[in-house]
Amino acid sequence: MKQVRIQLPDGGKADFPSGMSAREILAAAGWKDLENAVAARVNGNLVDLARPVTEDGNVEPVAANSKEGLAILRHSTSHVMAQAVQDLFPGVKVAIGPSIEDGFYYDFEYSDTFTTEDLSRIEGRMEEIISRDDSFERREISRDEAIRFFRDRGETYKVELLEDLPGDVAAVSLYSQGGYVDLCRGPHVPSTGTIRAFKLLNVAGAYWRGDEKNAMLQRIYGTGFGTREELGDYLTAMEEAKKRDHRRLGRELDLFQLNDEVGPGLIIFHPKGALLRTIIEDWERKEHLKRGYDIVQGPQILKGDLWKRSGHFDHYRENMYFTEVDKEIYGIKPMNCIAHMLIYKSKIRSYRDLPLRYFELGTVHRHEKTGVLHGLLRARQFTQDDAHILCTPEQLNDEIKAITGFVDDAMKVFHFEYEVELSTRPAKSIGTDEDWEMATNALEQSLKDRGMAYEINAGDGAFYGPKIDFKLKDALKRKWQCATIQCDFTLPERFDLTYVGADGERHRPVMLHRVILGAIERFMGVLIEHYGGALPLWLSPVQARIMTVTDRHIPYGQEVLRSLLEAGVRAEGDFRNEKLGYKIREGQNQKIPFMLVVGDREMESKTVSPRQRDGENLGAMDVAGFAGLVRERCERNE
Repeated sequence: MKQVRIQLPDGGKADFPSGMSAREILAAAGWKDLENAVAARVNGNLVDLARPVTEDGNVEPVAANSKEGLAILRHSTSHVMAQAVQDLFPGVKVAIGPSIEDGFYYDFEYSDTFTTEDLSRIEGRMEEIISRDDSFERREISRDEAIRFFRDRGETYKVELLEDLPGDVAAVSLYSQGGYVDLCRGPHVPSTGTIRAFKLLNVAGAYWRGDEKNAMLQRIYGTGFGTREELGDYLTAMEEAKKRDHRRLGRELDLFQLNDEVGPGLIIFHPKGALLRTIIEDWERKEHLKRGYDIVQGPQILKGDLWKRSGHFDHYRENMYFTEVDKEIYGIKPMNCIAHMLIYKSKIRSYRDLPLRYFELGTVHRHEKTGVLHGLLRARQFTQDDAHILCTPEQLNDEIKAITGFVDDAMKVFHFEYEVELSTRPAKSIGTDEDWEMATNALEQSLKDRGMAYEINAGDGAFYGPKIDFKLKDALKRKWQCATIQCDFTLPERFDLTYVGADGERHRPVMLHRVILGAIERFMGVLIEHYGGALPLWLSPVQARIMTVTDRHIPYGQEVLRSLLEAGVRAEGDFRNEKLGYKIREGQNQKIPFMLVVGDREMESKTVSPRQRDGENLGAMDVAGFAGLVRERCERNE
């Protein structure tokens, strides 16, 4: 019998009969934690535990609590959900059902609407399927045979997926559990009984393949974990996330509004929201000037020919808005880079001038699909803290390291942890292989030089260059895309940007595209949810509210208000004829850091009695002392 030589997870090697499954090999090798494995990795490829091993190489178990294992567990759960739906609702067609970052979903064509009660019924049916412990079984058939199989079942979406596969794909894989069969690459867990903890969450509309011209399907979202404890923790965090939803807090704290009369994805900022935005933007301007950036500003619309030259017209047109002026097409800018390049090109540049760092709080417009819009977190108009750095290739490493240092400083100021990803060349891109390799190596080397841990995000770079993405983590451990650094050799070529080198010859600069906080609106939404609306003192639009006990205290309250405003404290007065306890509760609900009670004692002694939003009373102090306390805490970013 033919033998295969396998390197095992513990580093040892052993021979096994060819055709033994990955599970059998691991079991024969005495792997102790096999019951927690949901799949295997054979020679670097994720496969079912039941997959025969016919070549020499490595075999490793994939645990349910690993990143890959959790994705496989959730994907298998989506198949069980699809089976349950078709059991309970005959005639429903299935589309696609992948795992996603926090769970899974499946899209269905259903003539009616799934209700909350329906989700409970589906969960019950899923529990029955799981209790049967049906095996997930894989088989390969020809594409033509698969098309006939799904066409006979009326599964038109599966047929379309199969017909759209590249012509060189001759065979596909099907997975079945019980009587349910689905088109899928896999891998899957060994059996339905492996699924231990899941919950269906909600139903939403979703266009087939994300195209508004296609049919609207119903998407059932769910989540799953390896243990019930993990599921419970996640559901608790979800409830907390609902309380922190920035859209709700935006209304309650009177920060902004989303108004259908204006249009989806367009934000109206109220005075307090606009002030919060201004505080963040003022911090940005100060920090950029400290680091040698020049503040610039470009127009909102630019001629269409510029967008064609940049590559946006060919590669980003579906996300842009266009208008016509004097019978000529103009593009409303989705990015700020073109104007910055034209500033650079306005005069001859020497190597002695470089690097040049252009910074703009630039408002951009992007045609996001309606289904992905989400308050401040995903809008159609937003402002980026955008900068473009033009430098020599020799300066590239230092400039990238300076940006990563800037990001690190910013995350500390706003009290965020973060993770780093290096995103490489996508399938749809411009530029030469040489330039892409040079740009990717430059980004990666800068991360290594700073000793920053990072993961590779293959194929997710911008169409003009690779990028470093910084994903901040909020109080609920959710990850948000924030800062990014993109290394671009292509646009300087397209716009013929040059500098005169030490040798007197013309050379091509490198351009770095970068943001620190990203979209200001998005960052505000993350901040609001991170702090549950209780923003740090230095960011709070209202830092103190003066509360009078009775009407006779109003003149002194107004005097305190004027003094605090003159001292630079963002204060407001509550001089209504309401009970003090009511005013204090309302101030706490508004997340105001300090409430200053003004009564007979304070009026006579010319003091204020600060009460923090957590309920702690700081005792009487004079107005100047309180203003000094506010300044001191703001300097500490409290």
